[in-house]
Order: sequence, then C-alpha cells, then structure tokens
Amino acid sequence: MQTPTPSLDVRGLRYAYPDGHLALAGVDLTVPRGGRVALLGPNGAGKTTLVLHLNGVLTATGGTVSVGGLTVDRDRATLAEVRRRVGIVFQDPDDQLFLPTVAEDVAFGPANLGLRGAELVARVDEALAAVGMGEHRDRAPHHLSFGQRRRVAVATVLAMRPEILVLDEPSSNLDPAARRELAEILRGLPVTLLMVTHDLPYALELCDRSVILDAGRIVADAPTRELLADRELLAAHRLELPYGFAAR
Repeated sequence: MQTPTPSLDVRGLRYAYPDGHLALAGVDLTVPRGGRVALLGPNGAGKTTLVLHLNGVLTATGGTVSVGGLTVDRDRATLAEVRRRVGIVFQDPDDQLFLPTVAEDVAFGPANLGLRGAELVARVDEALAAVGMGEHRDRAPHHLSFGQRRRVAVATVLAMRPEILVLDEPSSNLDPAARRELAEILRGLPVTLLMVTHDLPYALELCDRSVILDAGRIVADAPTRELLADRELLAAHRLELPYGFAAR
C-alpha cells in the first residue's frame, strides 16, 4: 500500500543570512496530512526563518521543502500554488486585516485567485462559519475585539482552502475565554496544523506532537505530553511550563 504524500516534507534545510549567520543548519521535518505539530523553541532558534521557507518567502541555501508533494522553488506558478496551500496566520491580526469590512478581508485572497459572484460569496461564508464570525461579516475589523480579529485572520487564510495552516503564537494577547474559543475552533478544522508557540499548555491542548528547534536544528521530536514531562529538556532550551502545571 502506497504511503500518502505528507502535507509537509522538509529535508536538510539550510539557510544563512547575508551576514553569514546560519539560521537553519540542516532541518528535517515531515508532517503527515491531518497532522498537528507544535513548533517550540527559544527566541532566535530559527522558527520564523523555517516558516518563511514553507511558502517561499525565503529561498533555502541548501535542502528542500515540499508541500503536498510540490517542491517549493522560484517558479512563479509554483510559488502561487504553494502560497495557496500554506496559510500563515500572523501573531498580530492587524497585519492581515486592511479592508473596510470583515467580508471584504476574507474575500481578498479568493478574489485574487479569480473567484467571482456566488462562488466567492460561498467561499467567504464557508470561512466565516468555520470560525464562528458569520454574523460580523459587514462590520469593520477594527471595531472587533482582539480575539474576534484573530478569528477573522484565520478565516482569511481558510478562504484559500489551504492544506497547511501555520499559526504564529495563536494564543498571545487573548483573554481566557477567547483562548478557549479559538482552541475549540482550531480543533474542528480539517487541515494540517503547524503551530509556532511558547504557550506549552496550548501546544498540549491542540497538538499531539511537538518538535523543539534550537540554534537552527531540531533537537527533539516526540509526543507533546512526553516532551513536556521532560523538565531538563525544556530547561536546556529555555522553555518553561506555567507554575503548578503538570503534563500528566
């Protein structure tokens, strides 16, 4: 029986910045379709650099990145398809919301793909329903709460029907209720999930697997519960659980 093509396959990925700093030193990471993986690590570990290779913003010094079997390269048509398949939700939703209404923001990506009329409206409705924001479609994004804006930012990506949803610190600046509501939404999405976070309990809640990236290398790859139970490992890579938290 043939093994399904993984959503993400990173092989020997290396990247050096123009000043010579080696940000990624041979990263190997495979995420199967429907997998949910937390990407952990201290600041400066290379997490953002890795994410920017997934949709071709950065070009590898060495190694390869494949998304759903499509190898990321500089070909314009390939890049366009890769960027449709890899949806990145930034830490600050205001980096993604810039149009007068919620519906217009969510429609922006699919409209650039050529969708029009009823098909575009259906795509917007589908994405807003997935994040529980349909009733706010005609509101101005800047009138929404921070948690609601983050959900709309997720909808702008879902409207592209991506294969991989990449979330950068999704729980940051959320109050406890908004944090819980977002977790419930994310659990129900039928996509592959890669979550960059320092929020270790959130990683445990949403991802059954975690990897630690440090100094441009993956230094641990294990079930999240098992990884979070290793206090020495966490301490060695400047990761900390909240006081009193136990990853049972």
